[in-house]
Amino acid sequence: MPKLLEFVRNPIAYIAARWTPSPRTVERAALAALLMSILIVVTGGAVRLTGSGLGCDTWPKCSDDSLTATSEMGVHGAIEFGNRMLTWVLSAAVGWTIIAVRSVKPARKGVSRLAWSQFWVVMSNAVVGGITVWVKLNPFVVAGHFLAASALLTVTTLTWLRVREGDAPPRPLVGGPVRKLAGVLTFFAGCLMIVGTVVTGAGPHAGDSSDVKRMPVSVELAAQTHAVFAWIVVILALLLYAGLRVMDAPVGPRRTARNLILVLLAQGLIGYVQYFNDMPELLVGAHLLGSTLVWIGVLRVLLSTRERAALPAPSPQDEVRPAQAGAGPDRSSPDGADAPAAPVAG
Repeated sequence: MPKLLEFVRNPIAYIAARWTPSPRTVERAALAALLMSILIVVTGGAVRLTGSGLGCDTWPKCSDDSLTATSEMGVHGAIEFGNRMLTWVLSAAVGWTIIAVRSVKPARKGVSRLAWSQFWVVMSNAVVGGITVWVKLNPFVVAGHFLAASALLTVTTLTWLRVREGDAPPRPLVGGPVRKLAGVLTFFAGCLMIVGTVVTGAGPHAGDSSDVKRMPVSVELAAQTHAVFAWIVVILALLLYAGLRVMDAPVGPRRTARNLILVLLAQGLIGYVQYFNDMPELLVGAHLLGSTLVWIGVLRVLLSTRERAALPAPSPQDEVRPAQAGAGPDRSSPDGADAPAAPVAG
């Protein structure tokens, strides 16, 4: 009975006290949460592109009379409700990550905070999704819903990257100018995503077949502004890669910068093709997937400019030794004189 009460009181601590996952298990848990955060973005886009945004016309129930989708709601109700159900799968992946990271020994408090932030972002994103339905797909709220999903993508990516490295203080692998350039690249990539939500809010894919209000801006102007930011990001990525080559940086940062450039070029090609073909749904969905890969690539580049080694294991000299009789104060105790002696005033 005491063990049962302990589990009910704090199940995560109960599991952590009895299980130590391998590094590979922790990495797989973090990767599962990352993949689910990508999937939730893509399926959310599929809801919009199929006109199923109001397939369930209320929240948290699917309709005033039913918690789930019914046959009368048709395919749109099934698509919208299916996307809602994926949130539970996402929550399970996030929960597995939290438990795995919490059970690591020695404890990794920074990584644990990142894992817990996934939970709070998922909860906030669910609330924003409900508000999106309540306001009948207001484009500004829809944009906020996408940015909340991007916040989840950010923390799942950072968690995945952090569990693969140690907790020692970060050591730069490249010079200061290159690190600053990576920060500027990250900033403009974030701006690129925000401007992308304006293209979506002004574009033809409102998320429902009914008359849904759009953002009061020309879709051509929004798309052209988006293209300008995209070219800025591409140029910054090229400059970053050139700087890494000139400085003879380690292969890790150079490889991640090269991969980012390839993803950016593929994403740009899809973007131009969809724009000149009146934004067909399939290409818009591919472009949405590409946006998640671009952001993951940018975060990987940012973190690749430094490394964090594993903290050294405690040495026997760090352990407290019992004081010996007649030997004076314990030199390894907190009160002891392991600290250097005070200088003699001269």
